[in-house]
Amino acid sequence: ALEKKVKSKLGEKVGLPCCHEIESSDSLHNYRVYWQKNTMEVVLAYAEGKEISKDKRYVNRAEMDDRNFTLWISPVEILDSGPYQCVVQHLRSSQNPSVVCDETVTLFVTADFSKPNITTRVTEISCESTEMVVTCSSYGGFPKPEISGTLNNESVVWNVSWVSESSLSPYSVTGTLQLNVTKDVSFTCSVESNGFTKSTSLLLKKTNDCIVPVVPPSYNVITASSIIIIIFLLAISLAARYLSRHVCSRCCKPQDSVEEGVKECTKTPMSSKVTSETSSV
Repeated sequence: ALEKKVKSKLGEKVGLPCCHEIESSDSLHNYRVYWQKNTMEVVLAYAEGKEISKDKRYVNRAEMDDRNFTLWISPVEILDSGPYQCVVQHLRSSQNPSVVCDETVTLFVTADFSKPNITTRVTEISCESTEMVVTCSSYGGFPKPEISGTLNNESVVWNVSWVSESSLSPYSVTGTLQLNVTKDVSFTCSVESNGFTKSTSLLLKKTNDCIVPVVPPSYNVITASSIIIIIFLLAISLAARYLSRHVCSRCCKPQDSVEEGVKECTKTPMSSKVTSETSSV
């Protein structure tokens, strides 16, 4: 038996071909047709021109072409993935039907992932760098995807987790990454599944937070400054008093009594006395 492959996207209509076609001179009444999945589950069966069996999963979703026996499924589900076998018997005689076709075709159902969503969470900020956790997520796709990323066109390694109810259920994928951003950089996250890729880009900016906080002076600094100012003011005051006394002492020397001091201070200078005497002569 030959094996064929057919791909379809979730929700579309897909046709699985069989290996035999009825000639114009022949009739469906002369055939038995069996469409089986996984060689055991009968999807549907025809005998003598009538449908005699159909799996409940395919009720209102599957039908067969009565000329070339193509099995049509719509809308296709992820659970429809797998190998299907078309077996055709010709009823030349009811006692000895002959097999004219036995072929397997494998159906691959895919589902598109959502456009990746990138989020960031800043964990630490400094003047030199910004540390952040970058998360990239996508959902609703099949089969199991691969996630990748680039930082300024250089590959990065993700911490990846997948979530799915079963091996034949849509997947959700999440990747996390810790970055130390020292400058603005371009970041891209890509999700690839079954040859299809979806990407999202984001500009990661370094947070500028380099303002140095003003720290108020401590109590000891304030106390020391106050003492220095007080000592400085006292020194100025004492210097002023000293200078005033020194100037007074130069014009009036202290005597034993106030009267003598007055006389001494009012005594006529010698030069003046000589001048007077000379004038009287």
